[in-house]
Amino acid sequence: MKKVLLAVSAFALFAGPALARDQIRIVGSSTVYPFTTTVAENFGKTSGMKTPVVESTGTGGGMKLFCAGAGDDTPDMTNASRRIKKSEFEDCAKNGVTDIIEIKVGFDGLSIAASKDAPDMKLTKQQIFLALAKKVPDKDGKLVDNPNKMWSDIDASLPKEKIEVLGPPPTSGTRDSFMELGMEPGAAKFKSLEDLKKADVKAYDAVWKSIREDGAYVEAGENDNLIVQKLQANPAALGIFGYSYLEENTNTIKGTEIEGVLPSYDSISSGDYKLSRPLYIYVKKQHVGQVPGMAEFVAEYVSPNALGNDGYLADKGLITLPDDQAEKSRAAATAMTTLTIDGLK
Repeated sequence: MKKVLLAVSAFALFAGPALARDQIRIVGSSTVYPFTTTVAENFGKTSGMKTPVVESTGTGGGMKLFCAGAGDDTPDMTNASRRIKKSEFEDCAKNGVTDIIEIKVGFDGLSIAASKDAPDMKLTKQQIFLALAKKVPDKDGKLVDNPNKMWSDIDASLPKEKIEVLGPPPTSGTRDSFMELGMEPGAAKFKSLEDLKKADVKAYDAVWKSIREDGAYVEAGENDNLIVQKLQANPAALGIFGYSYLEENTNTIKGTEIEGVLPSYDSISSGDYKLSRPLYIYVKKQHVGQVPGMAEFVAEYVSPNALGNDGYLADKGLITLPDDQAEKSRAAATAMTTLTIDGLK
């Protein structure tokens, strides 16, 4: 409790003239959305203040809104399923958003899931690349349009089913993370692409960053619940979304083994499951002390009651931070530590 109060008092030091708006507005990642919504609902019930409005816009869309400026018509916070990009940080600064607080809140595993009625699948990152890349190396190492129509075209041990993967759009942090954690390592398994990387890194990046557009990959929007519903209706399809959506729907869908490991709370927390990533919230410091309740809301978010190993966000499916990292997040909130461009990509 003492740390929570310290966070509130530190925020209060920066109080300024109140904005016309009296309700916190939060945008961003669909993956972080259920966790932030849970904190918002708890905050509304216990604080006596208005429940914050949380919108699922995708990480990229949230960053655009967050970085558009400061004032009544811009969000106070944004959720992110990846770290803010250097280009986004620069856009923020250009538009007058000069003080950003970055708070890591936990981890998530990128689940590749299917209907419980579907056959079990075991995939490698190389197979994922061969299923979804726009161009792949042929037997001579030459890049060609992806010829794989069936999973069995990639490997005879895989099902004789049409490749159909429902996933997030380019604005999603889940999409960014999937490309970096799944597609890029898959591409690196090919000697011809490793050679290309040494010769022309931009050309190499263009290969692993390009998803096929012939119907094998279906952009399903920012609503991960919609992907879950479509998997239930189509046992032949796979879907890509955050682990919490898998955990909440284990009665109808199941995870796919990647590199010999199934997504689970323990495998993600330990790092054994290799499609995992940190989750963040970003706070617009210029709005703290102006929009009522921001200080108290952030303090609640980082409190042991929410973010602890036995906190209510863990019950919701968040892979909680190790104690030392959780303390760093609380320290960043308490001290209102602002982010610098150093180290951003």
